Amino acid sequence: MAFLRTPALLLARVALGFIFVMHGWQKFTTGHSALTADFRKLDVPAPAASAFFATWVELLGGIALILGVLLPLVGALLAINMIGALVTVHLKGGFWMPDSGYEYVLALAAGALAVGFANAGVLSVDHYLFNRVYRSRSVDGSGR
Repeated sequence: MAFLRTPALLLARVALGFIFVMHGWQKFTTGHSALTADFRKLDVPAPAASAFFATWVELLGGIALILGVLLPLVGALLAINMIGALVTVHLKGGFWMPDSGYEYVLALAAGALAVGFANAGVLSVDHYLFNRVYRSRSVDGSGR
């Protein structure tokens, strides 16, 4: 079933990326001042910086997941963002999402790490970017 690996990786990246893009877009359209005020009410540390980080990591990180670019870095940043949401907002709600719990943000963090550190597959920018770097180093003898 190796032939299903590439479409499965693409589907996982696009689905997860879309979720992050939509959450980032929601934060972006809310506006930085209003989002900062919301974060302040939730006792999120450094609410202005946290609002900025969450907005742009989710929006740009989601796009990067969809394109398959810089996946380990993007996966780690998105997971850090979700763990931050888990610890600062959702942990006190318990596990279940209907109670503002952490099940959803935990799943997003795990998914971001899994997709970020999986082989990106041939339908990704990383495949062509890093495959070219590897080939050029191998040809001139400067790397393996």
